[in-house]
Amino acid sequence: MDADETRQREQAFFTARGFGQRIGFGQRPAVLVIDLTRAFADPTQPLGASLDAVIEQTNRILDAAHAAAAPVLLSVVAYDEPGFEDAGVWRFKMTGISALRAGSPGVELDPRVRRAPGDPVMTKKFASFFFGTDLVSRLTAARIDTVIVCGCTTSGCVRATVVDAVQFGFRPIVAREAVGDRSASAHQQSLFDMDAKYADVVAIGEVVRYLQGVRSGGPAGKGL
Repeated sequence: MDADETRQREQAFFTARGFGQRIGFGQRPAVLVIDLTRAFADPTQPLGASLDAVIEQTNRILDAAHAAAAPVLLSVVAYDEPGFEDAGVWRFKMTGISALRAGSPGVELDPRVRRAPGDPVMTKKFASFFFGTDLVSRLTAARIDTVIVCGCTTSGCVRATVVDAVQFGFRPIVAREAVGDRSASAHQQSLFDMDAKYADVVAIGEVVRYLQGVRSGGPAGKGL
């Protein structure tokens, strides 16, 4: 059995058991841009991958979100401690964490990302954008019900953020073309798994149309 046949059988198996139902878009969206920094978007770096297409598609979402006055929040990973003690035991897992020292070029947003001046950039230490940050408080204060997730990596920080989002009661929407990974197989498996259990994985065109609908009269969150 080849890989395509295996995927088709697995899809049929999950569908028959009721996985992959639609959560749907809510009324008040925010866009979460996960870790599109120099360390992750430069394939020559230890933690890097080729994310040119991901950044291009993320920018489509950012343009639509800004036009709709929907909040955009961006995350970076950075460590202040000399021995990366603020990464906990995670620092033992990857030597590439050395590229994430606070103040170094690696923790800067990739300059191609079209961040607006008012879009907050929040620092995190671990995989999920929610863990150890005030993201829940910000989203709750703005009465956000839907988070549109872009960035990297699909199998790591994106997936962790999506799982936390649904656990906190937000509707996670993953823009398929606007997330990326170092591993093609991990990327595909994570998209499959998130769509089956935790999020709606949708084409970017659907996300842009939704945000355009918000712009044309639907409610949107303001000022995070």
